[in-house]
Amino acid sequence: MRKNLITKAGMLRLKDELNQLWRVERPDVTKKVSWAASLGDRSENADYQYNKKRLREIDRRVRYLSKRVEELQVVEALPDNTGKIFFGAHVEVESEQGEIRRFQIVGYDEIFDRKDVISVDSPMAMALLQKEEGDEVIVRTPEGKAVWYVNRIRYGAAEAAQ
Repeated sequence: MRKNLITKAGMLRLKDELNQLWRVERPDVTKKVSWAASLGDRSENADYQYNKKRLREIDRRVRYLSKRVEELQVVEALPDNTGKIFFGAHVEVESEQGEIRRFQIVGYDEIFDRKDVISVDSPMAMALLQKEEGDEVIVRTPEGKAVWYVNRIRYGAAEAAQ
């Protein structure tokens, strides 16, 4: 049940990646492929084979990002009730054992290579949605149920740092 939501910052990162691939990396790799092809026998030319493969990878990622950017809905506005957890919220939760976790609830496309976010489709986020500070949350995981308490809810980058 993946939702096509993304934060404004997440969309900027995707567009920056798309721009970098299309305007910087692809032209550079295309030049390398042309140069390597001009050397003659392509079957034993490692430069040609590697860069041709890299060009296919870039093209595949550019196609994916181009489609994905069109499908995504940017969530910019704060919710009417900032005392509850919704998409984009920075949340601090604490387990029964005293373990504290801080993260932002974001879209699927924003979770890769980041430890400070969770997907809105994750079990934790789904259990947290519409909860308030002080609420007890039961999260269903493959290992069983886990109990967490909502310590803090913030919206926006400046407020999250507080």
